[in-house]
Amino acid sequence: MSNFLPTLDHRQIIQTRIDATSYHDACDRIEQWAINKTSCYIVAANVHVVMMGYWTPDYQTLLNQAALVTPDGMPLVWGLRLLGIKQQQRVYGPDLMLAWCDRAAQRGIPLFFYGGTTAMLKKLEENLTKRFSGLIISGSYAPPFRPLTQEEETRDRQMIEASGAQVVFVGLGCPKQEYWMARQQGKLSAVMIGVGAAFSFHSGEVSQSPRWMMKLGLEWLYRLTREPKRLWRRYLVNNPCFVVLFLLQLIRTGVSRD
Repeated sequence: MSNFLPTLDHRQIIQTRIDATSYHDACDRIEQWAINKTSCYIVAANVHVVMMGYWTPDYQTLLNQAALVTPDGMPLVWGLRLLGIKQQQRVYGPDLMLAWCDRAAQRGIPLFFYGGTTAMLKKLEENLTKRFSGLIISGSYAPPFRPLTQEEETRDRQMIEASGAQVVFVGLGCPKQEYWMARQQGKLSAVMIGVGAAFSFHSGEVSQSPRWMMKLGLEWLYRLTREPKRLWRRYLVNNPCFVVLFLLQLIRTGVSRD
């Protein structure tokens, strides 16, 4: 892999920078940052992330300070295409996790998993080591669901650092995982990747939406039918607001006709 990383094209969707990356490009960047021990974080952005940024200024700031923001949700892919990046494809957090595990197994780059539950992490490690021969998992930890004390957060960071992990997958959910990664930047010499529900999916504890629903942008509907009490506000409030705000953006700036 070349040591030169090309500058990525990007667009602002509502208030969030979304990068025109791909799985291969993202893995190239993760690899170089990991080798160089760059302390940085990656956000897989969907409508919920973009709208959280819109409603919450400090969260918006940390989104725009991420080293890489991938178009995790199909509405953001369609948004990039409408804004002139015609060939953009989805870079979905759970699939990026698998793509990186494949690359890490080939390169011998050790990983750490932070989040979920102890039982979930055990299943996750078993599934991934079976799937990717040579994958090095240097550690994992399921922190308590309550807010951590400063001492606990420092201890966790030191534990990850001591493990030798060069890449940390963070499965704390939005927005908790992004706040956690931003606080570790400059303190933890690793690439941090927020992957949301990927731990639940790849451990087998939660089923993923069928691929045909993902392609149609209906993954939210699949998840809503399975966890309505937890997710109804996220989808039934954020989704319509996103559509209105993005349409206003298109009207204001004009749809690219390139």
